[in-house]
Amino acid sequence: MAGSPAVTTFDPPTRFMSQALFDKIESEQLRKDAARFCVGDTVRVHTKVKEGDKERIQVFSGVVIGRRGHGINATFTVRRISYGEGVERVFPVHSPRVEKIEVERQGHVRRAKLTYLRKRLGKGATLVKEKETKADKEIKAAAQAAGITTTPETPPANDAKPAPETK
Repeated sequence: MAGSPAVTTFDPPTRFMSQALFDKIESEQLRKDAARFCVGDTVRVHTKVKEGDKERIQVFSGVVIGRRGHGINATFTVRRISYGEGVERVFPVHSPRVEKIEVERQGHVRRAKLTYLRKRLGKGATLVKEKETKADKEIKAAAQAAGITTTPETPPANDAKPAPETK
């Protein structure tokens, strides 16, 4: 075509950052002392609460029922029963408002999300099987080898009242 201009390819400047650069910027914002906890663990989350010009620490304890996201966007959900009502809070893992996360008890679960706890009532809503550590298994095996029972035995029922002391 005699009258048409020459067609050139146009490379627009890259609008998106490369993932490596993004990760480098994000890593500066990440918490250095991130707590190690899993779904099913019972945790105590210490959060900073600002009221007026004062700042205090508020503790929220419960069972971790889910984790999601990664990097700076990672969050976890903690559920507890308060006055017979289920209460859930979602916390960012790397938030400066989260002072610290204490693991009270490690749980052993076979699910990534424990949303089924929402339907449970009473003790069943907080009941998560406790994880046996390697040390616990070794102690139990040593006790069985020695012939010691690790579960407390109930004493025989004694319905007879003791005789009163006489002087």
